[in-house]
Amino acid sequence: MTKPVLLTLNVVPCRFIERLNRFVALVEVNGEIRKALVTNTGRLEEFMVKGRRAFCTPKRGGKTDFVLIAFEDLEGEGAIIDTRTQAKAFERAVELNLVPWLRNCLIKRKEVTVGKSRLDYLFECPGGEIYAEMKSAVLRGGKRGEYAMYPDCPSVRGQKHIRELIELSKAGKRAMIFFIGAMPGVERFRPYKKGDPEIAELLKEARKAGVEIHALSISLLPDGRIVLERGELGVKV
Repeated sequence: MTKPVLLTLNVVPCRFIERLNRFVALVEVNGEIRKALVTNTGRLEEFMVKGRRAFCTPKRGGKTDFVLIAFEDLEGEGAIIDTRTQAKAFERAVELNLVPWLRNCLIKRKEVTVGKSRLDYLFECPGGEIYAEMKSAVLRGGKRGEYAMYPDCPSVRGQKHIRELIELSKAGKRAMIFFIGAMPGVERFRPYKKGDPEIAELLKEARKAGVEIHALSISLLPDGRIVLERGELGVKV
């Protein structure tokens, strides 16, 4: 079955060398050591191994020359760590009506202020508005590596977002949190309890309060195409 193409990027093969700080990594591109922007604030320790093959895209301006988009994963496909790319791919999937749990929905607004937080999206759907937060799940788990997991380290911001969604749901509004399993071959999502046990408990509380919890998966092909792997992953909280 042909996987839908969501985006096409101008990717350049590179090799990861080291992470200098939260937002900058050193990569080798065509034999030269260059700086690359890292947008994902997770630890990503399973990917950020010296010498691992990766994919970058060129960028202009700033203190970095490239954006670190993905790491080579199963069968040469890329696990997408760049959160901006994840968001763009997801938005395209919504636009193409490829997300079963957002069927016939439109993105009404982005960066929506709710309480003391900003949520990623406000959707306009046939059944009404949905307040939603997106999270990046690029940690693999399970005996067969079938789970995409979040988070790989404590996230106070993530905890705050889930609490806001719980309050929205209790106030009678539709609230949703969804996870981008940005890796090839994943079939399900679950929280990573060792990364942040509080988030695992909050997701259970959220589900009881009526917050909708969903996940989908995408991956990067070596030629730069980002494809929708699965429009819906099983969710275990």
